[in-house]
Amino acid sequence: MESSTRILILGTDSSGKILQFDRNAVAVLTRNGVELDGAPLDEVIPGAREPLLEAVKAGRERTAMLPVETRSGVTLDAVVTVHPMSGSAPDVAALAVVKVPVPLADRFVDPAVIRRALLDDALPRIGSTLDLEILARGLMDVLVPHFCNSGALLLLESHLDADEQPEGPDGPQLRRMAIGFDDDDPSWDALFPTGESLVYPPGTPHARCLETGEAVLCPPHGDGSAELAAAWGRPPVGNMLKGSSKLLLPITSAAGVLGFFACTRNAAHRPFDAYDVEIGVEFANRASIFVESARQYSRERATALTLQRSLLPTGLSAPSPVEVHHRYLPGSRLIEVGGDWYESIALPGARVALVVGDVAGHGVKAAVTMGRLRTAIHTLAGLELPPAEALERLDSLMRTLGEREPHFATCAYVVYDAVSGRCEVASAGHLPPLLVPPGAEPEYLPVPPAPPLGVGGDGPIVSREFAVEDGTLLFLYTDGLVENRARDIDDGLDRLRRTFGNGAAARPLEDLCQAALDGVYDDQHRDDIAMLVARLARIPEDRHATWELPADPAAVRRARGLIRDRLAHWGLDDLVHPTMLLASELVTNAIRHAGGRIRLRLVREGGLVCEVFDSSDGRPRIRHHDDSDEMIESGRGLHVVGRLAQRWGVRRTPDGKVVWCEQGLPR
Repeated sequence: MESSTRILILGTDSSGKILQFDRNAVAVLTRNGVELDGAPLDEVIPGAREPLLEAVKAGRERTAMLPVETRSGVTLDAVVTVHPMSGSAPDVAALAVVKVPVPLADRFVDPAVIRRALLDDALPRIGSTLDLEILARGLMDVLVPHFCNSGALLLLESHLDADEQPEGPDGPQLRRMAIGFDDDDPSWDALFPTGESLVYPPGTPHARCLETGEAVLCPPHGDGSAELAAAWGRPPVGNMLKGSSKLLLPITSAAGVLGFFACTRNAAHRPFDAYDVEIGVEFANRASIFVESARQYSRERATALTLQRSLLPTGLSAPSPVEVHHRYLPGSRLIEVGGDWYESIALPGARVALVVGDVAGHGVKAAVTMGRLRTAIHTLAGLELPPAEALERLDSLMRTLGEREPHFATCAYVVYDAVSGRCEVASAGHLPPLLVPPGAEPEYLPVPPAPPLGVGGDGPIVSREFAVEDGTLLFLYTDGLVENRARDIDDGLDRLRRTFGNGAAARPLEDLCQAALDGVYDDQHRDDIAMLVARLARIPEDRHATWELPADPAAVRRARGLIRDRLAHWGLDDLVHPTMLLASELVTNAIRHAGGRIRLRLVREGGLVCEVFDSSDGRPRIRHHDDSDEMIESGRGLHVVGRLAQRWGVRRTPDGKVVWCEQGLPR
């Protein structure tokens, strides 16, 4: 490493006699009274004469790795580069530049080496990261061993956490972000653990550094180590720091003093002096810029992640035979938070809405838009709109939001009926869902294409309906799972298909989610990922019943008899009379306003749901007179339904509508 080397310069004539040398050469190479002036280069650096002669003869530089014996008797491997000279001093034919590693005991002696190590070599490279923890470790790797034997980077908690008070009852709270030491003693980690929150007592040099924002130089004695050890209740701290020279370097920004570097040199090395303070302050000033940038990024990212996670669902609901599992993986630290989301919403009549979406872009704005879409999805699911119509409503919402700030999103919306075993799916610019039937190869569903939400298109969004076999897996995901900078999206889709092959339909859903994520963790530019996998199955046949009824008033009596017999069979005698009344009102309403054949369905799943299917698409409503609370006759039936049932609603079907009501099951 360049910062760990010392450069010696020797000027020679064409025969290899040393004519010129710098002070570093004198400090490293002379011993036992031997002078460099006039000495043969080959005696000072054995083997150097050959590359010297080659360089002078060819007129081009030559480099060789040669052993060099220092004045302390230590032999070091040095890189010797001989440069032929022309136009300089008439006797100097070549310049030998010798790079030798700095001995451990001498690394704090040469100011040029310290300055180069701290300010020129590693600091620009380390400053490219916005990860505060990685930055802290990198800065300590520069300070130790190039500037001190041990040290730590501490930052005020109030600048790391917006909810933290600027100063507690005992003083400002600091967090130790990173430590460094060069003696491999595990006691450092035990006594000064990274991540610890601590307070320095008033009057200590550390507290003075925070108060003044200036560097504090502590002499080897009287630095208060014993008092600090007593305040922390850690007696070994005093022994570890006893007799050491300490230098505290403040980290500052426009927000004030952010913290400080605590640098320590033990008694075996030169104590800190005024020059060390000067170069240390310059290092701290440059590091402060990096720390402040990383600190602001970390706080903004934490805020966005908190917002995003608060907007994601805390629980998934589905009919009892449907098993649902989800995974959400935030983007890598190089990527801001995104707008991926997922939903599993249980619907009346043993149905479930499965949704996965992705708002384009990253950051807080994408997360806020995601939250709005999730709220809208819950509202639309409550209205029981078909998937295609629900996505059209979302598209209208996105266009409205886009009037202030352009946004678009993709979304896949699936509704599964656990009674009939049928799925209806629609997609707006989203990647196709993966369907995995038991004992068959996985396939991507050919959903009719539609533009992303907020973009707009010429035609309506179209859904597809199909039947699925019990045990079939339905996998919804966002593009972060299959797409990155290093591979084509088709490769990611093929990998996902292979993951769900070979009997995947029988594997635990948690294992499948983990297998789908394998290989994406190491991507430094990974987008966030949302996935939803469901194992679909119909409810048992003895928990639902369906009857066809004619559009005839006599069908009302038949409906009551069917309800009575079925509930008696299920042992729900307490619900017989209210359910018979509810069914009577719904069937009567269908006969009066729809005509044609009527279908009555009773579903026992979570609650007791009574559904009446008819061929009319008109939505029934409870009506009142304009100037009184007295209902007109046409609204009486639904008023009864609204009073007796826990909830009721209407949803459209391809050939009409369904009016349903739900009651709770007795405990």
